[in-house]
Amino acid sequence: VEAVHLIADGKAPRIPQPKEGATYEGIQKKENAEISWDQPAAALHNWIRGHDKVPGAWTTINSQVVTFYGSSLLDSSVPAGQELKIKGASRPGLVTKNGLVVFGNDGKMVLVRNLQFEDGKMIPASKYFSADETTALELTEEEKKMAEDIR
Repeated sequence: VEAVHLIADGKAPRIPQPKEGATYEGIQKKENAEISWDQPAAALHNWIRGHDKVPGAWTTINSQVVTFYGSSLLDSSVPAGQELKIKGASRPGLVTKNGLVVFGNDGKMVLVRNLQFEDGKMIPASKYFSADETTALELTEEEKKMAEDIR
């Protein structure tokens, strides 16, 4: 109660916080979140996880900046998947049914679940190669008649 009264009366002591030991690093910037591939898998995972959601750890794939979200360490045999060349990585990633598998310089694996492109579009990493596929909408006869009536 006494402290509240001191504050209300404008008489509370003001002690500046010392800079020594401060750990605040400010808001992380996107340009500082690029993934350095010459690290063990655990460091890659921690980097991706540490930048998830803001600003997002990123790399270059096919001359496009791609941001990685949702990583986990993968402790199993190398899964089957389609190879994906990643700029700076010593080994291509693998697009699998569970996501994108990337490799640390120790040969261990990290699974990335989601990818975001420069235009803001986010996809499951497992759909990387099917992201550009479009399917034609096929209408039933009843739907065709309804579409004609609407026109």
